[in-house]
Amino acid sequence: MEPIICGIQQVGIGVPDVQEIWTWYRTMFGVDVRIFEEAAEAPLMIQYTGDKVQARTATLALSMDGGGGFEIWQYTSRNTEKPTFEVQLGDLGLFSCKIKSRDVRSSYNYMVQQGVKILGSLSNSPDGSLTYFVEDPNGNPFQIVEGSGWFTATGHPSNCGGVAGIIIGVSSIEQSLKLYRDVLGYETVVYDVTGSFEDFSPLSQGTFRRVKLIHREARKGPFAKLLGPTSIELVQAMDRTDVKRIFENRFWGDWGFIHLCFDIQGMDALKRKCEQAGFPFTVDSANTFDMGEAGGRFSYIEDPDGAWVEFVETHKVPVIKKIGWYLNLKNRQPGKFLPNWMLKAMAFNRVK
Repeated sequence: MEPIICGIQQVGIGVPDVQEIWTWYRTMFGVDVRIFEEAAEAPLMIQYTGDKVQARTATLALSMDGGGGFEIWQYTSRNTEKPTFEVQLGDLGLFSCKIKSRDVRSSYNYMVQQGVKILGSLSNSPDGSLTYFVEDPNGNPFQIVEGSGWFTATGHPSNCGGVAGIIIGVSSIEQSLKLYRDVLGYETVVYDVTGSFEDFSPLSQGTFRRVKLIHREARKGPFAKLLGPTSIELVQAMDRTDVKRIFENRFWGDWGFIHLCFDIQGMDALKRKCEQAGFPFTVDSANTFDMGEAGGRFSYIEDPDGAWVEFVETHKVPVIKKIGWYLNLKNRQPGKFLPNWMLKAMAFNRVK
C-alpha cells in the first residue's frame, strides 16, 4: 500500500518548564486537551542526545477547534539548552510555528489586551492573507494565519486553533522540495517569491526566497478531520553567508521547535518511500512504543539541512481517560476517518 500522511500531528517544543508554558499556550491558543502526559527516559534518541539516555517529561496537547497539537517537552536529567547565538530568519531548521485563526484581527486584539509580545503589527503575506507574529515567553516565534478546515467551535476568546503549518529555514529550496513536496505530499505552490516582505520585516530586513506549499487534496486517516489542512513554508536567505543550523551543537529536545511530527498510516511503506528519496529513517521504534496513555510506532528522518521530521503511526489513544476508554487503531482500515462524535469525546480530557 501507499503510505498515508494524515496531517501534522504536532510540533515538538523544547521548554524549561512544561506546566508554566502550557498555561500560556492554553490561554493564547486554546491548545487545552491533554492526550498524554508522561515522564520517562528516551533511549531510542541517544544518537541525538549525546550518546546518553536522557530523561524527560512530555505533554501532548490539542485544540478541539482543529489543527495540529504541541508536544511540550522538558529535560529532567539535564538543563534545557538555549542556542548560543541569536536565531535569525533563514537559519536552518524549524523557525516558526503557524497557528490558525478564525479572525486574525480579532486574535491580534485579544493578544494585545493580554500583553503578549507582538512582533511588528498586522500585515499581509505574499498571498494577500492577513497575518502577524508573536513571541511566547520562551522567545519562540509563532505566526498567526488565516485558518481553514475547522473541527468544532469551542468559543476560545483568542479565536485560534492549533498548528496550521510551519516556517522552515533551508539552504536550498530545490533540495528541500524533494522531501516536503515529493515525499510528504505538499504538491501545490501557493507562492514562490524572492525579495523583502512586509510580514517578515519585524523578523529580519534581509532578502529571502519563500515558497509556500499546501496539499490540494484533503488528508485522510483516523484523525485527519481534527488535524485539518496545513502548509509548509520554505525560506531561504539570499543575502546571508552566516546561516547556522538552529540546533547546531545542541541536543534534540533542547530549547525551541524540536521536530515536525506527522500522523501517518503505513510505516513500512513510508520507510521504503523515504529511503528511495534519500531520506532514510535514523530512528525507528519498530513495534509499539508506550507513552503511558498512548502508544504506536514512531520514526525520524532528517531534512536536507538536518531538521528533524517525525512520523507516528498511532496504535492506542485515550478517548475518555476518566472511564478508561482507549481506542485501538492497530487494525483499522487505512484512510478511514474516525467518527466525529468519537473525536469530540476527547474534549473530556480538557484542562481548564
